[in-house]
Amino acid sequence: MAKLIKRLDLVNKLSTHELRGEFLANLDIDANGQAFLDAEEGISFVGKGKLVSSYISDKRDLPVHAEAAFDIFGYNVTEYVVDADRKAVIAPVKATELIKLQGIDDQSLFAYNVRGPLGRTKINKEIVSSIRDSARHKLFPLFHNGITVIAGKLQTDNDSIKVSDYYVVNGCQSLSALYNNSNALTDDLRILAKFIQMKPASTEASMITAFSNNQNGVRARDFKANTQPQIRLQNEFKAKYAGQYVYEIKRGEALGVGTIVSNENAGLYLMAFDLKEPWATHRKYEVFEDKHSDLFGRPEVSADRIVVCQVIIEVIREHLPQLENQLFARYVLTQYILLYIVREILDRDELAVGLLSKPENLVRDENHRGVFRKIIEAIVSDVISDLNEELKDVGDDFDYRDKLRDSAWVAQIKKTLVASHMKFIARKFIKPFKELWP
Repeated sequence: MAKLIKRLDLVNKLSTHELRGEFLANLDIDANGQAFLDAEEGISFVGKGKLVSSYISDKRDLPVHAEAAFDIFGYNVTEYVVDADRKAVIAPVKATELIKLQGIDDQSLFAYNVRGPLGRTKINKEIVSSIRDSARHKLFPLFHNGITVIAGKLQTDNDSIKVSDYYVVNGCQSLSALYNNSNALTDDLRILAKFIQMKPASTEASMITAFSNNQNGVRARDFKANTQPQIRLQNEFKAKYAGQYVYEIKRGEALGVGTIVSNENAGLYLMAFDLKEPWATHRKYEVFEDKHSDLFGRPEVSADRIVVCQVIIEVIREHLPQLENQLFARYVLTQYILLYIVREILDRDELAVGLLSKPENLVRDENHRGVFRKIIEAIVSDVISDLNEELKDVGDDFDYRDKLRDSAWVAQIKKTLVASHMKFIARKFIKPFKELWP
């Protein structure tokens, strides 16, 4: 508590904030307690009476939605019956009828869903784009996963599907997008809907909700797997590092013998080493979204360059146990901060700069790669020694996560560590890269 008070600088906030104590109890106050409160202005009491009167239940108070009907005349319907009380029907239904379901506006329709509308995400923007393009309406069931509706009562005949006591448990984003763009809908836009007859509050309904929202999702990385930069890099690894390093561009793909370097990790390496933004490496999604072109679309990005980063990272990981602050050492951003610092040190050596422009000379030959590793080991060992000194007096409440994501703090620690390393080189306590390279 004392450390928290110090870190939040509460002492200096006393002049600008109100300070009060609250005593919380499951009994009402007695005469002695009230007499104390009457004489003490700095504390208030919250007892049973106030708790009961202000209690908010964790149970849903849900409205009853009116019966809804869907026209399926001319369309085949798939029905699966479990027993008299549980069954499922799958059919393409009109979007214009789906948006008439009660509870979209106040979100009560999605009460049993695991999330509400997520707003203007990339996927939602694409859904809206398809809704607004009437030429795609007939194709919608071909590329859309559909929605799942759980209903207490489900009736079907040749012409219609009727549901009551219903809730949408998967498809909140799509249905909200349809509702918000209702002026763009046509009768050609149909959605594959799975209607399940089951008590919405039942255990089985909860299981369906969880499973239907927990499939193996397609990630941004998957969409980039077959792009030209990724295929080119994988082929280059096969041609130049067969049996040594393999480049993974698809989750679960069969790979040959060698150290696996995923394209996700490669992107993070390049973010720290080339873009010099190690504080941003916790945002992995950017590798295959906003930063993909900046990371992989540059002509200097090659298998050789990625292997250079991989060798440096391997050395860093081997030396992390030397960091005395092991919480700092185990935080994933630390290795990318050190990769960035190593790059800054190499940039101050003429020979190293020249070799980094032609990284094949550093790592493609196994003997050269071994020498390069030894040089990096010396640099990393020295940097970690200096880093131990910098972190020695930070205190137990040092917020390393926040600091490692702070570009200003990282820039300052980099400046300090690089300056220290260059000072030792100037005093000839350690040799520069150009004297160690054969």
